[in-house]
Amino acid sequence: MDNGRIYKVLIIEPSAIVGAGIRTLLDGFSEFRALDAETTGDPATCFERVATTGPDLVLINPIRNAFPMLQDVPIIALCHGAVDDELLHEFDGVINLYDSPGRVHHKLRQALEQTRTTAQPEGYELSEREREILVAVARGLTNREIADQYFISIHTVISHRKNITRKTGIKTIAGLTVYALLNNMISEADLGN
Repeated sequence: MDNGRIYKVLIIEPSAIVGAGIRTLLDGFSEFRALDAETTGDPATCFERVATTGPDLVLINPIRNAFPMLQDVPIIALCHGAVDDELLHEFDGVINLYDSPGRVHHKLRQALEQTRTTAQPEGYELSEREREILVAVARGLTNREIADQYFISIHTVISHRKNITRKTGIKTIAGLTVYALLNNMISEADLGN
């Protein structure tokens, strides 16, 4: 990763103090540049920030379930309080308030490396379960509804959605819907349900 590239990091943290501290910490790393910290928990506003800034990483207070649109960007939880371990499994990494600067740097690099090594080659075949999840997404089901329908955890649904995005190269629900239609996974009549 020592290619001279500077990675853009978007901080989504409702606490201005914590956000400023993380920003100051990132300023000490030459390969990471903190974008303006976002201090709102509103999903629409945060999605707009991701769309307009194009970050390479997102550091977020552990509320990922509210941001299903962030499937294609590594997301690291910023923990400064008690957080359920099951929730933390949904993230690509976890930074704790008490981590040393070196540890934070390591976790950021690790999230980028892990994302790079788990990306599938273009055109990689979807598994049967991924096809089922893709159809459910195209039909407009939420992660929770998909989890309930297939008796799996939301974490598993999110993992499948990440794999689908990596394998197809399609990042939007509309795009996945078109993909499902073109590959005869669903019909237009299925979309009205």
